[in-house]
Amino acid sequence: MSVNWHDQSPIYRQLKEKVQAMILDGVLKPGDALPSVRQIAADYQINPITVSKAYQELVDESLVEKRRGIGMYVTEGASDKLLATERQRFIEEEWPAMLDRIRRLGIGADELLAQMNRRQTKGDES
Repeated sequence: MSVNWHDQSPIYRQLKEKVQAMILDGVLKPGDALPSVRQIAADYQINPITVSKAYQELVDESLVEKRRGIGMYVTEGASDKLLATERQRFIEEEWPAMLDRIRRLGIGADELLAQMNRRQTKGDES
């Protein structure tokens, strides 16, 4: 796990988002153990309480579970739950702002689709 901290949000939230991204990307699968609080704190030179807070939020959202004495593990269905949540957030929060910008710039649907197709074609060539 590589992390570059930034000042826009608290470190615990950035750590939580990194774990969520790893779950969505399939790097962490159901049943996989998360690195220990101590390990993350030592590796990234952050306070263990910061790591614990990130992990606790993941537990509160039922994305990971605590197994007493052995650690934190990704729950069954975590990826599906995250995907549904992220899609909803995108549709409700990000897409309206993006749509406003597209309209403001006068970009048509044809131009957007052509650009998407060009990017997909480039990706297929890689």
